[in-house]
Amino acid sequence: MLGFNWEERPAAKAVKTAKARPVQPPLRLTRRGRIVLVGVPLILLSVLLISLAGFLNSPAKAADSASELSLTPTVSVTVQPGQSLWEIAGTVSPERDTRDVVADIVQLNNLDGGRVMPGQQIFVPSN
Repeated sequence: MLGFNWEERPAAKAVKTAKARPVQPPLRLTRRGRIVLVGVPLILLSVLLISLAGFLNSPAKAADSASELSLTPTVSVTVQPGQSLWEIAGTVSPERDTRDVVADIVQLNNLDGGRVMPGQQIFVPSN
């Protein structure tokens, strides 16, 4: 046991394995890899910007508190056969522009367009 040192042998083996490893070439991206590397962040960024723009352009709230809200006085009207929103708006508020009254009726009743059915109950502004 005189000429053998246990500590030298593992160190020498580690040096040999480090030298034996092949040198790898630098990483190269394919066309698909470049598209993924650039495209995915761009898509995520555009989704974020569109969401942010939608949030910032959303309609403003009507009031900060309930005391600042004003009620629109309305009257309930039953649609008769042959009546249109135009006719109802002209009858209810002849002093106002009929187009504005029709727009108010559509907004008050959440109507899709200007169609009403006979017998339908709608709310119309009373002033």
